[in-house]
Amino acid sequence: MINDLKDYFVFVGRCLAKTIEGDWRYFLWMTALSAVTLLGLNAYCKQFASGLMVTGMSDQVSWGLYIANFTFLVGMAAAAVMLVIPVYVYKDETLHDVVILGELLAVAVIVMCLLFVTADLGRPDRFWHMVPGIGKFNWPISMLSWDVIVLNGYLALNAHICGYLVYMVYCGRKPAKMWYLPFVFIAIFWAISIHTVTAFLYVGLGGRPFWNSAIVAPRFLASAFTAGPGFLILTLQFIRRLTKYQVSDKALMMLRSIVQVSMVINVFLLFCELFKEFYTDSAHVASAKYLFFGLHGHFGLVPWIWTAMALDAAALILLVLPLSKSLKYLDLACVLAIVGIWIEKGMGMVIPAFVPSQLGEIVEYFPTLNEWLICGGIWAFGLLLYTLFLKMTIPVLTGDLRPAGAAPGGPH
Repeated sequence: MINDLKDYFVFVGRCLAKTIEGDWRYFLWMTALSAVTLLGLNAYCKQFASGLMVTGMSDQVSWGLYIANFTFLVGMAAAAVMLVIPVYVYKDETLHDVVILGELLAVAVIVMCLLFVTADLGRPDRFWHMVPGIGKFNWPISMLSWDVIVLNGYLALNAHICGYLVYMVYCGRKPAKMWYLPFVFIAIFWAISIHTVTAFLYVGLGGRPFWNSAIVAPRFLASAFTAGPGFLILTLQFIRRLTKYQVSDKALMMLRSIVQVSMVINVFLLFCELFKEFYTDSAHVASAKYLFFGLHGHFGLVPWIWTAMALDAAALILLVLPLSKSLKYLDLACVLAIVGIWIEKGMGMVIPAFVPSQLGEIVEYFPTLNEWLICGGIWAFGLLLYTLFLKMTIPVLTGDLRPAGAAPGGPH
């Protein structure tokens, strides 16, 4: 047992040592990410000292850019399940070599989600109130408490699965199914639950008619299964160009199929939502009118949502055409879909529900520079974290990092 622990700490140490190796491109990338992260940290320190008054949020619009990014990123994390299901449920080996990279992305993204929640808290020292059994939230009725459980649980599941499988590859041993397979199947259902619970956070607020729809959760999942694999398609191409790790075109085309189907479902559900909002023309349609056409001279979100609609439409056209079998056009479609969904699920989903307020006031929300800097810092930190994960993992998967005396090119 002591020797096993010693070997494990040696493994961790050697993996960490890999993070300080690389060419000028690697160090330039890490320096840029570190600089943006520090700018974000400086902006957060200003917010911590002055409070949320440095943001564009108000009593009327109490959720803004932080929760918009949080909502989008929860979907990015949940999308790892679209790699896990083909490999572990249907025994399709096409994505076998990239499934760990998808789970590592989920770990980095969940950390980002928790950071965005922390940034949104006016008093982050009161975070413990959201912990069931310790804090004062009304658990199990509070959806926010459930969100804390599912996010941290999903983080722990993916960290365990990735850590165990990578260590087994390093040791050249076959993983014991009892130590990872049950966690994989739990993670499949857990991934769906994290975005479902996030959707229930919105749907459960009866005073916000804009969110009161039964298809919010399916919309969230469909957009997640578009943006997440789309981001992974872009990442995997960088990996195979800059490292020795082989990612097949077949794997990229399978991810394309996932993005393609999910995007069609996402746009269809969006159309259903628009029909429900505008065909009835009830009093509750005010938020949707503000979002798409403006309301009483206020047009703050109109450019945002129509930009998202244009990007989603362009991405959908590219994805359904054979044109996207070319990686050049597939990359373009993924970028368009990711940006379009970020706007649609963020600024287009969170903000409109607060306009007009329950008292009929129209108070518009415009993010401040400080908010943008904090968001940029969190995104940079998440990308830095994912880069470090890849830097530690890929040498193990390619057989370049193995125990002293092990045969070259061990199992991977």
